Amino acid sequence: VQLQASGGGLVQAGGSLRLSCAASGLIFSVNTMGWYRQAPGKQRDVVATITTGGSTNYAESVKGRFTISRDNTKNTIYLQMNSLEPGDTAVYYCNADVRLVRIDRRVYNFWGQGTLVTVSS
Repeated sequence: VQLQASGGGLVQAGGSLRLSCAASGLIFSVNTMGWYRQAPGKQRDVVATITTGGSTNYAESVKGRFTISRDNTKNTIYLQMNSLEPGDTAVYYCNADVRLVRIDRRVYNFWGQGTLVTVSS
């Protein structure tokens, strides 16, 4: 299973970016997906998650500014980031819980390669 993230870049404070992450490969179903971020010298923290049914959770620091969504037909999630702040600068990683085949109920967790978001002041 591969998670391909895209959409990062350099933006000025107050600007917007939209990240995308598509899951591909041996997939029976994709359960919860999410975005995490890691700033230099800091631990990786959750930004937002979304279930198959569309239930979402956000880190307090991004509530009201970021919106996570998904297209189950494409096994893809998106992160619309508005009102970006320099504190949002980080590598953003996509994460997914995946069932590989129908007869195996185990859920495996996968990470994407990360996409860099830089917000200048």
